[in-house]
Amino acid sequence: MNKGPTPAMRQFYEMKERYPGTVLFFQMGDFYETFGEDAEVVSRELDITLTSRGRDSKGEKMPLAGVPIHAGDLYISRLVKKGYRVAVCDQVEDPKKAKGVVKRDVVRVITPGTVIDSEMLGTNGPSYLMSVIYDKKRKEYGISFLDISTGEFFISLADAGCGFVDLNSEIAKNNPSECIVPSNSPYELIENIKNKNVLVTTFRDSAYDLDYASSSLKNHFGVNSLEGYGCIGMDNSVRAAGACLSYACETQMTGLDHIRTLSTKLPSKNMVLDAITLRNLEVLENIRSRGSDTSLYGVLNGTKTPMGNRILRSFISGPLIEKEDIDKRLDAVEFFVNQPLLRSNLRSYLEKYSDIERIAGRISYGNAGPRDLVTLKNSLEKIPLIKSIFSADDTLNIPENLSDVLMGIDGMKSFAALIESAIVDDPPVLAKNGGVIREGYDEGLDELRYIATSGKDWIADFQQRERERTGIKSLKVGYNKVFGYFIEVTKSNLNLVPPEYQRKQTMSNGERYTLLILQEKESLIANAEEKLLAIEYDLFKDLIFKLKEQVEILQKTARNIGLLDVYANMGDIAHSQNYVRPVIENSKRLLVSNGRHPVVERSLLDSFVPNDADIDASGNQILIITGANMAGKSTYMREIALICIMSQMGSFVPADSAVVGIVDRIFTRVGAFDDLASGQSTFMVEMIELANILNNVTDKSLVILDEIGRGTSTLDGYSIAKSVLEFLHGKGATGPRTLFATHFHEMVDIETELKRARNYHFAVKDTGNDVVFLRKLIPGATDKSYGIHVARLAGIPKKVIERSELILKEEQDKQYNDGNGKKQPRYTQMLLIDSPKPVDPPKRDDPVIKKIEGIDIDSMSPREALTFLYGLKNDLEGD
Repeated sequence: MNKGPTPAMRQFYEMKERYPGTVLFFQMGDFYETFGEDAEVVSRELDITLTSRGRDSKGEKMPLAGVPIHAGDLYISRLVKKGYRVAVCDQVEDPKKAKGVVKRDVVRVITPGTVIDSEMLGTNGPSYLMSVIYDKKRKEYGISFLDISTGEFFISLADAGCGFVDLNSEIAKNNPSECIVPSNSPYELIENIKNKNVLVTTFRDSAYDLDYASSSLKNHFGVNSLEGYGCIGMDNSVRAAGACLSYACETQMTGLDHIRTLSTKLPSKNMVLDAITLRNLEVLENIRSRGSDTSLYGVLNGTKTPMGNRILRSFISGPLIEKEDIDKRLDAVEFFVNQPLLRSNLRSYLEKYSDIERIAGRISYGNAGPRDLVTLKNSLEKIPLIKSIFSADDTLNIPENLSDVLMGIDGMKSFAALIESAIVDDPPVLAKNGGVIREGYDEGLDELRYIATSGKDWIADFQQRERERTGIKSLKVGYNKVFGYFIEVTKSNLNLVPPEYQRKQTMSNGERYTLLILQEKESLIANAEEKLLAIEYDLFKDLIFKLKEQVEILQKTARNIGLLDVYANMGDIAHSQNYVRPVIENSKRLLVSNGRHPVVERSLLDSFVPNDADIDASGNQILIITGANMAGKSTYMREIALICIMSQMGSFVPADSAVVGIVDRIFTRVGAFDDLASGQSTFMVEMIELANILNNVTDKSLVILDEIGRGTSTLDGYSIAKSVLEFLHGKGATGPRTLFATHFHEMVDIETELKRARNYHFAVKDTGNDVVFLRKLIPGATDKSYGIHVARLAGIPKKVIERSELILKEEQDKQYNDGNGKKQPRYTQMLLIDSPKPVDPPKRDDPVIKKIEGIDIDSMSPREALTFLYGLKNDLEGD
């Protein structure tokens, strides 16, 4: 007979109902237990033995899996990294004082986008919670991003007119861990976000109501209007931000006071790098391994602090478009390039800095540990060393923005001194375990410690006195949680036990006793130790509360230390890699002398061949690049794009010199792949990406096109490619700067049709037996691709290579009917295109034809042949 759930299980069912979609960690004593489907998930994902206990509501055995509370964070972290949401249900009253079942409640919901604990975050990069709402009427997405671990909070907008292109760009740049959407969101939107490996969580629709969202934000920031945050006209972004903040507060069950501002990041304020461009140029990660080491971010990331790491990533993914702002960053980098000793000393100090920004977040949240505070104190104590580096030399010409950064770094001496006075040098991980507060910080705590310590000393003295008094040399005074303190005597000495000893427990090898004085001392020591732990924990919590008042200053200091780290890092890389400062112009020029690909040159070392670029939207607007496979076309085009990104993010660039007219957006169409998840072919993907370029390009953009039209027939592909070039050339009075690589060799004729198009090719040394790629871009066109040679280098079997060469020769030697009964050679390498309508042959009775037929070419001298040609020309002109 099923008697129904126990009181504890009724609590469990209630919590599961309140927090659907979560794995519930339910505290029972020293363990977090999971039940039912949750237990099956925990067993499967964490490799924990699945058992059963009692019956569920259906009368079936209840699956059970538990983990020790002291290791709970570790197991929760593993679940969250796998994309699960975990609700932590703790016992919220002392079991010793509980009447009936112990009270329990969910104290926190941990999700991939709301992680704040250092053990769960894992990396130094940002950990964003994203919020999205789709407005069908306006055809836009309101977006917000929140990093709870640091307090960074910003909004943006994405155009929905081009599908998910702009939205996916925001996802690619910021790499959110979780995205919340209203429950009425389109299925296609949710699936698109999921396909980007982001956990999607539906949140209540009311949180996205504009009035509710606005009130939530204003109440949090303590303001009457959101105008000061640049939100005017961005209602959908405000809706997304309000819901984002509500979700964060409700899962963390606290006010999140360290989230102190809301910023606006719009595409119009930065160079636009969409998801396709970020991927094709390998800006943030390698296209194959998905790692960052062989990406632009990986090459430029020599930062020493977690704060600098995050700032550098934001610089790279959102280059600036205002000349003044770019030049200020370049000034700071140039300062560090010219100060090698100062730069080296600074970076050696920064290397020892902890993640001040995230510790500030944990202080505000209230879950900072003792070791967090010691680590923070050690970092703050190094700030005077940093400032002394810059103040040691009065002749230093420190740029204005770098001076502002230094002014924004507060030494926070009182903050560090407070931690120093309160926390021991090597504290335990958890404050509730005791041993955290330094002696001398609190008189009451010191008095209790003396009682506890002196009590233990008294026990040792008592044992020695009793041995001497009774003559029992083996007498021991021991302790356990069940019986407390006791006197233990072996059987062989029982005859020496004094009559005042009170028997407490019989053992197999003797007896345990107690005395009234021992009981009194036990009570005093036990009470002291229990009070000691409670008072020490209260003092630690009070310390955290005091430190909260300084979190805003701490966040500002952390941000400026990060900026200092980034500028010094970029200066160090510029010096070591021989980068130069680019000249930034409000023009449409792009001049590069001996430019290099920043990633490729690292792997090729001294063998990389640099190249120039001379692109001008009003002159050399379109560069049509032909040449052999593997000659370097793709590398060249990518390096020019990366030099633009580096210049506008404020970095020096790999070149002898560079003049960069500000680029508002970089478009790329490179490579080919099938989007099988969407049922789209390689060619369809190519055309969709091309459509995005042609619909959004401006005359300030940089367009990189590699092998347009290769996914269809030769005639179709050539027609599309030529039409695209004509469109880009005719876009406005000038047109976007364009690099166009192609194997359609007849495209080179466009140079004569489009006045701003120029032919270039990569030089190749062909010895007849072998091909050497010189990887040097030179003016003019070429008509060879050397595809079979590349196939040989790739390891294609010799038999296939030889057959390919034979087929190529046969195709080149093939003839076709010219419409006049005569055979002409067809050169497939040139990809000549037959005219759709053959030209009618001249009539046989034409006078000119009759003259030609009547001559004897073999008997004519050169002078006679030339005279005859002039005569034919006169006859034709006379007609």
